[in-house]
Amino acid sequence: MDLQLKGKTALVTGATAGIGLAIATRLVAEGAEVVICGRTPAKLDAAAAQSGARGVLADPATAEGAATLVAAVPVVDILVNNLGIYESKPFTEITDEDWRRFFEVNVLSGARLARAYFPGMIERDWGRIIFIASESGLMVPPDMVHYGMTKTAQLAISRGLAAATKGTRVTVNAVLPGTTRSEGIVDFLKSVSDDPNASAGDIERAFFAKDRPTSLIQRMIEPEEIAALVAYVASPLSAATNGAALRADGGITPTIV
Repeated sequence: MDLQLKGKTALVTGATAGIGLAIATRLVAEGAEVVICGRTPAKLDAAAAQSGARGVLADPATAEGAATLVAAVPVVDILVNNLGIYESKPFTEITDEDWRRFFEVNVLSGARLARAYFPGMIERDWGRIIFIASESGLMVPPDMVHYGMTKTAQLAISRGLAAATKGTRVTVNAVLPGTTRSEGIVDFLKSVSDDPNASAGDIERAFFAKDRPTSLIQRMIEPEEIAALVAYVASPLSAATNGAALRADGGITPTIV
């Protein structure tokens, strides 16, 4: 299927590994001109070489970094706000600084870039803004309340901004992955496992049985599976999808939520 992305410029944040890298790679394969950003030159260069994207050294989790990124890439047709951090931590141990850090990285980074690029999309009467949220934004894990809060906030921004596109060919949507295989997921699963010394396969199976029992696929999602959905949402073919929270969570979220 031709997703009609040739000639479109896309910016993907948090794209030096995991879901973001898979999204950048897929958009490049579909013919888009893709820009990724990062804080570490070596890691950024490696991701750019692997995906075929252009790398810009900038961190949109800071106001200065976002300004640097927008100056380097002034016009964007497709903005994928994927930058994010996560951890497991008891609620009573989440400090004020933790709350601020998670909000700054997971929420403000995307809000800053959407604020910068949205007016141009409206003026040109075409654009896509996609927030990579999480099923945790709907079903907040008790050991990741600060993370879940940021993902719920992304859903609010996405839906509210979509309302401002009324009558245009600009869309704003959120994609909600479930637990997805990534660079740091093994360490994360070990951190919440009852038996951190078990094999990776056993830890994964135990995690889904105990911590994600509502998952219908009972396995980690592959980054490429998320990227396939994002590429479609980014394309002109998805013109009727706007203001949506699209679940790619392996069925973990009950339909009634």
